Amino acid sequence: MDVGAAPGSWTLYVARNILKGKGQVVSVDLKDLSLSPMPQNVVALKGDAFSEENLNKLKSFGEYDAIISDAAPSTSGNKGIDASRSAELVNNVITLASECLKKDASLVVKIFQGEDFKATVDRMRGMFKKVIIHKPKACRASSVEVYIIGHHLI
Repeated sequence: MDVGAAPGSWTLYVARNILKGKGQVVSVDLKDLSLSPMPQNVVALKGDAFSEENLNKLKSFGEYDAIISDAAPSTSGNKGIDASRSAELVNNVITLASECLKKDASLVVKIFQGEDFKATVDRMRGMFKKVIIHKPKACRASSVEVYIIGHHLI
């Protein structure tokens, strides 16, 4: 599952390079994906991933091997507020993962580091056997964006 998938680059990457036509990517975002043509192994849902209606749709595809989320909140320009909004979004994805992932599955989320960062990492450490914090080399040194990767859901 790809949460916050628009415009669709991660969905496309997973569909082509990881699944290579086998399996399925279920993508959800408030906006439409801009993939044309849409790969046959991609299901694109539009709307709030955390709404009851979409949660039921997401669950109808069965349990997932992995959830990725490169989602970010609308930013205000205030680093503290933006980090707080990012943590709230990530914690919603973690809750979604607890309801939709298979045992031993993985979760990758982007988060803005801030006041709630440690608590979010600790929450993931309570759910996964292994948790890694990764800042890609492509990120500016001054960027507060990092990825939390959880392997092997307990």
